[in-house]
Amino acid sequence: MVIAGGMSYERDISMRSGQRIASALQRRGVSCELHDLDKSLLHSIRTNPPQVLFPALHGAAGEDGSLRKILELLDVPFVGATASGSRRAWNKDSAKDLLRQANLPTPDWMVLSQTAFSDYGAADLLDSIVERFGLPLAVKPTAGGSGLGVHVVENESDFPGAMMGCFAYGDKALLEKYVAGRDIAVAVVDLGEGPEALPAVEIAPLSGVYDFVARYNAGATRWHVPARLDKALSQQVAELAIAAHDVLGLRDLSRVDMMVSDDGQVRILEVNVAPGMTDTSLWPMGVEAAQRDFADVLVALIEQAKRRRS
Repeated sequence: MVIAGGMSYERDISMRSGQRIASALQRRGVSCELHDLDKSLLHSIRTNPPQVLFPALHGAAGEDGSLRKILELLDVPFVGATASGSRRAWNKDSAKDLLRQANLPTPDWMVLSQTAFSDYGAADLLDSIVERFGLPLAVKPTAGGSGLGVHVVENESDFPGAMMGCFAYGDKALLEKYVAGRDIAVAVVDLGEGPEALPAVEIAPLSGVYDFVARYNAGATRWHVPARLDKALSQQVAELAIAAHDVLGLRDLSRVDMMVSDDGQVRILEVNVAPGMTDTSLWPMGVEAAQRDFADVLVALIEQAKRRRS
């Protein structure tokens, strides 16, 4: 069973991911049902338990650990991170804390709640934040994906609007020192012999901003696969991706997003436990760049999840 959809802001992308996974598996002869996340899901699982479940949910429903905890409770094997691993990666603030504690490079940051932003006064807060981090500054929800609610503040006058746009997707904002350079994504896959970093993907949105539109609309972004990195940098981003995957206690698959600055410094931005699987998604691009068949990798992940039950 592939679970997709749900009621998050990323529902449509989740459905596209789920449909691609299900179609790929069906072409390999796998008996596969695509199920929307709704009130009938648990009844369906309990009355006709699938051999394996593949979550293709984006947003809180599929990435904050709650669904995965229920699957663990029901003893249903599933592909991907455990409930605890998902919780660690889902909250960008706590995930960055773990990365920093492990001496992995991530931009300086702070978290500001909507209440604090209102109570302490935007103007005074802005002065202190700019003094500490400088401009430009990246503003994003502490939880979520697909570039929703993400803004780059280049001028002080942009700050209030960016914060309010961010709060539309959550009540806490992560303010991060902006890193100019190349946007890099590294797919990680573990088929039983330890996590492996696949060739990095370099993202070059035509608008200059890798937002929701640039991610999921054909023609809005150019991708360089593999990324235009020299051998040393390619090795570095691969090692950092595996280290981040391990530090957060993930399994099976993940995607690690990084920035490579103009002077060659690498910074980890975040780690995704439910990477998109659409035609314009980065994780499948990494699989294809490694000259592997997307469906074959999915089948291998499913077989691995089945073995965990025995």
